[in-house]
Amino acid sequence: MARKAKSVPAGPYDVVIVGGGPVGLSLALSLHRFLPGVRVALLDRRPFTVPADQRASALSAGVRRVFEALGVWDEVAGSAQPVLEMRITDSGEGDISRPLFLSFGGEVAPGEAFAHMVPNRVLIGALLGALGNAVDLVSPAEIVNLTVEGARAVLALKDGRSFEAPLVVGADGAQSLLRGFAGIGVMTHDYRQSGIVTTIAHELDHHGIAYEHFRPAGPFASLPLPGRRSSLVWTESPDEARRYQSMPREEVAGVIENVMGSSLGLVTVEEPLQVFPLRLQMARSFVAPRLALVGDAAHVVHPVAGQGLNLGLKDVAALAEVAIAALRLGLDPGAADVLEKYQRWRRFDTTLIAMVTDGMNRLFSNDVAPVRAVRDFGLGVVDRLPPLKTAMIRQAAAINGGQPRLLSGQPI
Repeated sequence: MARKAKSVPAGPYDVVIVGGGPVGLSLALSLHRFLPGVRVALLDRRPFTVPADQRASALSAGVRRVFEALGVWDEVAGSAQPVLEMRITDSGEGDISRPLFLSFGGEVAPGEAFAHMVPNRVLIGALLGALGNAVDLVSPAEIVNLTVEGARAVLALKDGRSFEAPLVVGADGAQSLLRGFAGIGVMTHDYRQSGIVTTIAHELDHHGIAYEHFRPAGPFASLPLPGRRSSLVWTESPDEARRYQSMPREEVAGVIENVMGSSLGLVTVEEPLQVFPLRLQMARSFVAPRLALVGDAAHVVHPVAGQGLNLGLKDVAALAEVAIAALRLGLDPGAADVLEKYQRWRRFDTTLIAMVTDGMNRLFSNDVAPVRAVRDFGLGVVDRLPPLKTAMIRQAAAINGGQPRLLSGQPI
């Protein structure tokens, strides 16, 4: 069901956010929750709706704490599936066996899983419900220009309206219009791979275990959902991905069972396969005068480690903290020093994750015997070094030191 957008005046606002996905919604709620009275507009070219499909996202422990602090986790938790273990296997083309080289236990603290799988419809519904009428939701909003006039940014809409604020946030995705209006370029690498996403039901219980199986074409991940269901994200060549997308679901189910070694028994494909191109993309700057980029507008990484949405929500935690600190002191939330603090906070972590996911994909997406021997040896070494495994889990779970307060579940 679509959430009816308001007919609103065009400002002035303290913050205008463009992009009504989970990242934009979370930022709007963060500003409202910790700075009552802040004037926020959230614009999107599409209606604010709860999606009807069954897709789900992996939320790290730190990101789960963000939603605890925002007061929405209790509504989400009943539909979330904790990831209790991660098992990583490797095989070459035609291999029958799939040896286990690395496994991670699923707790970052007693009783706290390092990740949860959450249906997108549940998460978006909870965020929209928590926002209520606290911010102005504006849709459809087709933006045609972004200009900076002194201490304010001005967004011009196709219908003649304009929205003004000292800070505009681009949460408008990988093809961000705002990034283009600001003249921010991107560094990009085409993996010449396609990602395939679908949801499956299966005969056997997954027991909360996520599987990452590396194949020559790329990683194949099975991520547990509530009940005997799992979310699949797997990598293929563009031609193969299109071929699978055109196949009957019963045939695709057979392919999936074969890849998984029948570890979950008989499989039923519940949704049409969705296919999207894979690339690495980093904005050359996360900020411009009066503009901050968050989520896919700032960075797109390979899905091999399930970090895409988590990176965007870490952006939210950092930007909300610096903007709220400025507004509480009566300062300009879009000032250059405020935006630069946000960029410094997020640039290193984002670059690190991009390098790790890029390296993993390059290392594992091949069937060269010497390379396979080296990588499998490396995985085995990591598996036998608990301190290193713990450090890797804490990094992926976004619970290392120096993080924004929301990632520790603390209010801003």
